[in-house]
Amino acid sequence: MFHPADPYNMNCPSRDLLDLIGGKWAILILCCLQQGPVRTGALMRQVGGISQKMLTQTLRDLEQAGFVERISHPEVPPRVEYRLTDLGRSLSDLARTIEQWVVAHYPVIMGRRERHGPGVDPAEG
Repeated sequence: MFHPADPYNMNCPSRDLLDLIGGKWAILILCCLQQGPVRTGALMRQVGGISQKMLTQTLRDLEQAGFVERISHPEVPPRVEYRLTDLGRSLSDLARTIEQWVVAHYPVIMGRRERHGPGVDPAEG
């Protein structure tokens, strides 16, 4: 039996889930998978800067959590695609909202960072 999730409790396993879905790679992958089944090569091209190892690990973690489904096609050469599950689709909608928020507010945030300069405590300004 599971206890209710309490992400503010440092011993609650829900923190692992927050780590997964709060990571930049998971958010970007979830957004890319909204288009439908995608092969790993296409994901590598879409998500600039992600290594093969990190892509594989993040997809595996998303699959284990039930957000992503791995589809193996019995072909030669083998073809593997990933797609969102129903649970993953509901999370990808939130990820897309975060992505859109970042894009919309990026100029303001970067302007503030530029004005404060490196090493300045934002709480002081």
